[in-house]
Amino acid sequence: MALGYVRPARPEDVAEIARIQLATWRVAYRRMLPKHVLDNLDEAWLARNWSAAVEAPPSERHRVLVAVEQAEQSYLVGFAASGPPDEQALAPNEPAEALGPTVVAVTDLLVEPRWGRRGHGSRLLAAAVDLWRSDGFDTAVAWTFDGDAATRKFLAGAGWEPDGAARALDVDDMLVPQLRLHVSLEAEPDIPPQTEPGARQSAPTSPAQPEPGLPR
Repeated sequence: MALGYVRPARPEDVAEIARIQLATWRVAYRRMLPKHVLDNLDEAWLARNWSAAVEAPPSERHRVLVAVEQAEQSYLVGFAASGPPDEQALAPNEPAEALGPTVVAVTDLLVEPRWGRRGHGSRLLAAAVDLWRSDGFDTAVAWTFDGDAATRKFLAGAGWEPDGAARALDVDDMLVPQLRLHVSLEAEPDIPPQTEPGARQSAPTSPAQPEPGLPR
């Protein structure tokens, strides 16, 4: 088990969050998404989006957390983002009120692959759960790619289950199926000690288009 901790993201973390996000997508999504989509993602564009999420979140209940590994130096190794659900958290044709004020939507939960299996994902999730409870949430939801076995296994190990919602994201004319998972925050969840989420919860798009699920 690595030595590490979780803290709120700071403005100076933004560039590293974007780098981790891009590097991990290109590993974790290489068999799920078109290569040219991943190749054309712009790190600077991602960083601008994260800057807005970290420095000017829509509310106090929108949070970005980072995982840090401690060694001779400290390294940013992963991050999580969440907040009250918006339209990106909904299934097709699902009414806006379907996810009420006590539901929190996870938009990102990611650990860079080279730092995997060292407990960072578990620490991120545990820290997030504590904050969600203090913010008055009693249920959490997250979209995962149907083919993202690592993230689905990680969340299932923490008690998350499909809630029956499904959708397909259109990624440059390629439909990528997703399932929505949920978990009750009223009981203490089981946090897997070693498995790590392998990828982000939503699909990348061209920088010219809005990013589905990206905190904003």
